[in-house]
Amino acid sequence: MSDRIDLSNLPSYRQPRRSVFSARRFALMASVVAGLGAAVYGFSPSTSPADLFSSPAHAQVNNEVRKVERPIGFADIVERVKPSVISVKVNIKEKTASNDDGDDSSSPFQPGSPMERFFRRFGGPDGFPGMKGGRGRVVQGQGSGFFISADGFAVTNNHVVDGADKVEVTTDDGKTYTAKVIGTDQRTDLALIKVEGSSNFPFAKLADAKPRIGDWVLAVGNPFGLGGTVTAGIVSASGRDIGNGPYDDFIQIDAPVNKGNSGGPAFDTNGEVMGVNTAIYSPSGGSVGIAFSIPASTVKSVVAQLKDKGSVSRGWIGVQIQPVTSDIADSLGMKKAEGALVAEPQANGPAAKAGIESGDVITAVNGETVKDARELARTIGGMAPGATVKLNVLHKGQDKVVNMTLGQLPNTVEAKADNDNDSGKGASKGTDVPKLGMTVAPANSVAGAGKEGVVVTEVDPKSAAAERGFKEGDVILEVGGKSVATAGDVREAINTARTDNKNSVLMRVKSGGQSRFVAVPLAKG
Repeated sequence: MSDRIDLSNLPSYRQPRRSVFSARRFALMASVVAGLGAAVYGFSPSTSPADLFSSPAHAQVNNEVRKVERPIGFADIVERVKPSVISVKVNIKEKTASNDDGDDSSSPFQPGSPMERFFRRFGGPDGFPGMKGGRGRVVQGQGSGFFISADGFAVTNNHVVDGADKVEVTTDDGKTYTAKVIGTDQRTDLALIKVEGSSNFPFAKLADAKPRIGDWVLAVGNPFGLGGTVTAGIVSASGRDIGNGPYDDFIQIDAPVNKGNSGGPAFDTNGEVMGVNTAIYSPSGGSVGIAFSIPASTVKSVVAQLKDKGSVSRGWIGVQIQPVTSDIADSLGMKKAEGALVAEPQANGPAAKAGIESGDVITAVNGETVKDARELARTIGGMAPGATVKLNVLHKGQDKVVNMTLGQLPNTVEAKADNDNDSGKGASKGTDVPKLGMTVAPANSVAGAGKEGVVVTEVDPKSAAAERGFKEGDVILEVGGKSVATAGDVREAINTARTDNKNSVLMRVKSGGQSRFVAVPLAKG
């Protein structure tokens, strides 16, 4: 039997580390098991509240996911707003005339206008293919509209009811009523009608807020005479100018709209009318996803006047204006190409009486910056005749403030035809203006050119002048802000602009009875 030695009594003795190692191993294994359990829970296709590792945060995420998975619908909005939308049917007698090509249909647009070439309205007498009327026949057309009050006032497009002998509306519940045209406004293509037969019509509210690009939009109307139809899309753009007139400020939407939708409302997700559908861009006549609506803000102001007096009165300052291009801004020494350039004030108009001259740039109205000529037209047109306005004007390089009282915009503005201008016939050959590519002669030496300025007698088709639209017979009245009467005056003004390190020189040109400013680039050297 061997003796047992007590090693613990030795100085160098240390306890075995097995127990410590085992404890650490156990802790590590426990953490691994816990991690695997959590992983199984996280990726399990089905879990239950009794899961060992479930947490309130994870349950909240699942609830949010379930909300997103549900498709977004507009049924509740449509159910609420659709009863306010009406179908509009019109009868027009003897409004069509045969064209030279034998086609009896008539176009609502001025021949050669941008709307005639690129845009097709989608309502009115010519709203349906094949529905034509010969002389003395009755033409039928259909559009859309919507009630704006319980007593039967409704909005539609001017071109839907223009010239109509009879207007009937059909409500969402299928009832038909006779309507009376209260007033129309051709410039904004809006019309107000009154439907008789009830004092409790469901009506829509015009939105106060301006829509944002990307907002949802619902178009409700009567496409192709099918009856109440709803389509959805988004706001694609705002402030669109489609060449329909000086007050163009359309909302562009991509909700599918077609012929017969004209005059119908475009609703936002609050169930309020953000705009009135009036035109589409369509090479084929059907929807290609580009439609235009009149903003609710415009509808409010126009409808209020139509209801009050059956017509619209607009403020007027009596100027012919044009945009300020970058070249024009450079010629005038402006830092930014903004504002409205006065091409010519109308004689005895409010602007002329207040001292505004050709070449002035209107930069602000009542302290609000004017971005371009269209904005000036909309701003002044939205004011009442007789109102006093304060205009900020850039006059010969100096800022000044002009106060004036607005006149009333005439119902028709006739463009003066320059019948005496026979395009330079009888002119002498003229004197060449170096580096501009044209020759000029004193206007008083050319029959029909008038007594002021110099007349263009020849234009090089490859010159800077030709690129800027100069043509034979145009009369140059001013160059660089100075009146000219000879070719020498033109050359002197050009040399002055070069000395001032201008990249272009501004010319006031009379063409076809209308004045405009043209910035002509100056050749170097």
